[in-house]
Amino acid sequence: MAAGAVAAALPGIGAAAGPAAAEGPAAALVERSLVVDMLAPLKIDFRPETYAGRLSAQEAAEFRASGVTAMHHAIGFGGPDAHQQVLAYLAGWNGFIARNSELFCLAGNAADLDRAKAQGRIAVIMGVQNAEHFRSAEDVAFFHQLGQRCAQLTYNSQNRLGSGGTERVDGGLSDYGVEIVAAMNAAGMLVDVSHCGDRTTLDAIEASSGPIAITHSNCRALNDHPRLKTDEAIRKLAARGGVMGITGVRNFVRDREPTTVEHVVDHIDHVARLVGVEHVGIGSDADLHGYDDMPPDQLEMLRGLYKSSYAFRDRLDTDGFDSPRKFHALAAALIARGYSDSDIALVLGGNFRRLLGQIWG
Repeated sequence: MAAGAVAAALPGIGAAAGPAAAEGPAAALVERSLVVDMLAPLKIDFRPETYAGRLSAQEAAEFRASGVTAMHHAIGFGGPDAHQQVLAYLAGWNGFIARNSELFCLAGNAADLDRAKAQGRIAVIMGVQNAEHFRSAEDVAFFHQLGQRCAQLTYNSQNRLGSGGTERVDGGLSDYGVEIVAAMNAAGMLVDVSHCGDRTTLDAIEASSGPIAITHSNCRALNDHPRLKTDEAIRKLAARGGVMGITGVRNFVRDREPTTVEHVVDHIDHVARLVGVEHVGIGSDADLHGYDDMPPDQLEMLRGLYKSSYAFRDRLDTDGFDSPRKFHALAAALIARGYSDSDIALVLGGNFRRLLGQIWG
C-alpha cells in the first residue's frame, strides 16, 4: 500500500477456511501466540480525519477480536515533498495512538511487543514504504528518534537508493543506497525490501551488516508476478537470518480463481521447505477489513496508482483472509496442513519477534 505525492498511494489447494474452522484449537493458538502482522495499516483510508479522533466501540472491539499483538503501520510517500509528508504522517498517527492508548502503544523496542501482549494491547510499529524522505544518511537517526522503526528502500519505482519491483530496468542498490542501509543498521531500523527489484533486493541483503526483512511479498516460484520474490532472494535473505512475510493481496497470492487462504498457506509452505519455517511470517498488506470494503471512490483511486503489471482482478482480498479474524482462519488452515503448534506460533509472529529483537535490541 502506498501514498503518493499528495499523501495518497495506497497499497497447496483446498477450500477456504470458514468462520467455524477458525474457532476451537485455532482460536486458542492465536490467543496464546504473539501475533505480528508486518504490514498492516491501522486503517486504509486516505482522508486526514482518519487519524484525528478516537476509535468507535465497534472498531475497538474488532481490533481486540483480531488477536493481533503488533501491526506494522506503513504507507509510502514519494516525490519532492516526501520529507515533510512523513513528518506529518508520523505526527498524525502518533497522536492517534496516544488518543487510543487503552488499545494501542507505540513500539520502540522489541520488549514493547511483549508488554503489549501481556496488557492485551496492540503495539504499533511505525514504518514507511519508501525511503525518499531520507534526504541524507543523517536523516535516518532523526526519523528513528521520531519513532520510525522500519523503512522500505524503494517503492515500485526508481529512487536515489535503488530500483522498485515494477521498474523497467533494475540497476541495483546505488552508492547512496548502501550509505542509507549502513545508517539504518547503525540506528537499529529494520531494512525492508518488499517492493524492491530483484537486483536491488539482493544488493541490500549483501550490503546490510545484519539480517533484513521482506515484510510483505510472496513467492514468484508459485506466481510469476514482478512484485514477488525469487527463490534466490529468499535463500539469501534466510542465510543472513532474515524473515519473509507472506501477503494476502489476491493478485500476489495466485493469478487465477479460486484464490483462498489455502493458497496463502502454499506460499508459507514454499518458504518453509526452501529455507525453514524459522524464516517465514505474515505481512497481510491490509487493514482489518481489507481493500474490497473500501469506499468505491477510494478503491478506484488506489487501483489507478499502479501499473498494469500489477494485474489487479475484480477483488483485491483473498477469500478466507479478508476479515478482522484473518489470523484465526490462517491458523486453522495451518493446523489442517499439518503444522505443529510451535511452528504455527513462529509463523504467526515468533519469527518476526526474533528478528525485531535482534535489530532493535
